[in-house]
Amino acid sequence: MDKRELGGFLRARREALRPADVGLPDHAGGRARRTPGLRREEVADLAGVSVNYYERLEQARAPRPSPQVVDAVGRALRLSEAERAHLSRLAGHAPPAPPDPADRVPPGVSALLDRLGPVAGYVCDARHDIVAWNGLAAALITDFGALPPAERNVLRLAMGAGRAVCSAPPEAAGGFEAQAAAESREALARRPHDLALRRLVGEFAEWSPAFAARWRRHDVRPRATLRKRVDHADLGVLDLDCQTLTVPGTGLRVVLLSAEPGTLAHDKLTRLQLGLAATKPEPSPRA
Repeated sequence: MDKRELGGFLRARREALRPADVGLPDHAGGRARRTPGLRREEVADLAGVSVNYYERLEQARAPRPSPQVVDAVGRALRLSEAERAHLSRLAGHAPPAPPDPADRVPPGVSALLDRLGPVAGYVCDARHDIVAWNGLAAALITDFGALPPAERNVLRLAMGAGRAVCSAPPEAAGGFEAQAAAESREALARRPHDLALRRLVGEFAEWSPAFAARWRRHDVRPRATLRKRVDHADLGVLDLDCQTLTVPGTGLRVVLLSAEPGTLAHDKLTRLQLGLAATKPEPSPRA
């Protein structure tokens, strides 16, 4: 059980919940609320637990809550399915993943990356390490194979190269930093003893104020589809659709960058793909 993370998560979710969301007025005794979200006593009442016990949960001073209490608090805070699973892990009611996220990329996933057409794809593990990619992703972003393994990391590429692998267009809300913070929160709940991931999160929070702000919100909501921006040396700026898929039974995620057919970005991706195909060596003739 991670008492500190549990308390922070409960506090963030309580402050993000509006009184109207649970049928309460936005004022009390004719006076406007001075604090964001619900009060601790309101959450305790909705969950059917004592105010003192709920306060101790948020203050990281309470013993491990029972599964029944976790369920009741989750309902009181109107948590999503993903948030409830995260709460259970923080409360110690879900087995943590092994400390080393050395998941093997299934052969079928590797083969799929090479059959995507004008779609750039790469595979990340729980630490944001890029463990597999297709040729279009390397041509679009960077030559991952030429990098030392320790540098094949989405967050380290953002910090080291001055350009995020998946940055967000200016008009996008949250974007890359929000997604990275949510995924890192969930990964650390599964792997609370992963010191390498904790160090990486700390480094990226110092480098990116936007990430640090999102990290403090304790979001774990999945964001399956985002808009991403890549500034390519030859093709210029490409605003792309980015979808993230999970690989069942592993901690791996497949990230796909594509564009709507008929758009300029799609034409640029197609041109880049055709250029890669033209440079591939011809197969050796069979005897």
